[in-house]
Amino acid sequence: MSHKPRLTPMNEKVTLLSITTSQYLSEQISEAYGHELGQFRVARFSDGEMQPIIEESVRGEYVFIIGSTFQPSDNLMEMLLTIDAARRASAGYVCAVIPYFGYARQDRKDRPRVPISAKLIANLLEAAGVDRIMTLDFHADQIQGFFDIPVDHLQSQAIFIPYFKEQDMSNVIFASPDMGGVKRARAYAKYFERDMVICDKYRKRANEISGMTLIGDVTGADVILVDDLVDTAGTLCRAADLIMEKGALSVRAIATHPMLSGNAYENINNSQLTELIVSDTIPLRQKSDKIKVLGSADLFATAIRNTHDNASISALFVN
Repeated sequence: MSHKPRLTPMNEKVTLLSITTSQYLSEQISEAYGHELGQFRVARFSDGEMQPIIEESVRGEYVFIIGSTFQPSDNLMEMLLTIDAARRASAGYVCAVIPYFGYARQDRKDRPRVPISAKLIANLLEAAGVDRIMTLDFHADQIQGFFDIPVDHLQSQAIFIPYFKEQDMSNVIFASPDMGGVKRARAYAKYFERDMVICDKYRKRANEISGMTLIGDVTGADVILVDDLVDTAGTLCRAADLIMEKGALSVRAIATHPMLSGNAYENINNSQLTELIVSDTIPLRQKSDKIKVLGSADLFATAIRNTHDNASISALFVN
């Protein structure tokens, strides 16, 4: 897919817009940024068809459209239509700020006759006219290559590491709940100069684990599982059980995106996890004493400011 370069915005004004279901996070980002959200609403026809309406001029401006594309799929459609509305309103530069990028788990053909959905979503966003994508913790790093436009792939270490730096980490071992998360767990282990173990799982079908083994020794350790998202929480809870069986003192978990569908809350509350720490990219459906939410607004506000000022985004990464 070809993408024509856009003109540089004619003025320095910034407009922040929010997708409906991400209003809670957008308001925090706008407060951290020091700029009120733009005037925006979504009209609906009687059959549910939506029509995003930008109720102020954005001609020649930097427009940042904030919204996670979690289920239902209306969130993705609202994002696409709002990008189109901004482009047709002669916005100078349009950036889609997508804290949670939906369909990222479908990043390859892992069996015959299935779509590569993450690539399709990338094509749709570019076709809508977006100039830049900003997101947090893709499920797979290679999704950046699905785009022919700049992608700011922010890292959740900037959110979670300050939280752990205030705690005693001398007895901690980091763990990956599967082979795909080894890179994430290793980043934390390297930063805190701690050891790492791996839970190797096998699935017959989505959201159903057939078996799991532990690679490494956790005897007498306080273990922190590291993952990018938690859906039904089956993997995390199974990993926590296995780690405790192998002699760990306690198990906590980090998961950037709290999808928490199905029986997730029940699974977590009944598990051996003492704490699940998540970000606010997706709103919680219910409260749990075991779930702690850390804010991402400051990170996104700084990234938006750096984008507008043509400053470095990589400076926000924790090395």
